[in-house]
Amino acid sequence: MIAKKLFLGCAGIVFAGQAFAQVELKTYADRDGYLDVQKLTCAQLANTFQEDADYLAAWYSGWYNGLGKKHMMQVSRAKALQHEVIVHCKANPGKKVIEAIDVVFKDYRTDQGIKMNK
Repeated sequence: MIAKKLFLGCAGIVFAGQAFAQVELKTYADRDGYLDVQKLTCAQLANTFQEDADYLAAWYSGWYNGLGKKHMMQVSRAKALQHEVIVHCKANPGKKVIEAIDVVFKDYRTDQGIKMNK
């Protein structure tokens, strides 16, 4: 009886782990291999492998810095903000990643006393 309960408990853990298995970022691409970064959800980001999340964070950083005509990156800050975006995404899986980035960046700027030009 104890062995049966132990087996069922272990099987439950294995199947629960598979329900949250991580996938490659390309899973969310269209049939031509393109990923619409403006539609990517936090749940999708949180469900990717760490390497893919890192790659995507670098892409978003380049995108946002390009929009702001900035050409410098502070590596430690970028890594910390990436971590905050992922934490925010795990807490808000229904949001889009670009919304999470907006929230995290605004909070960071507020905490640091950074004023944005309008």
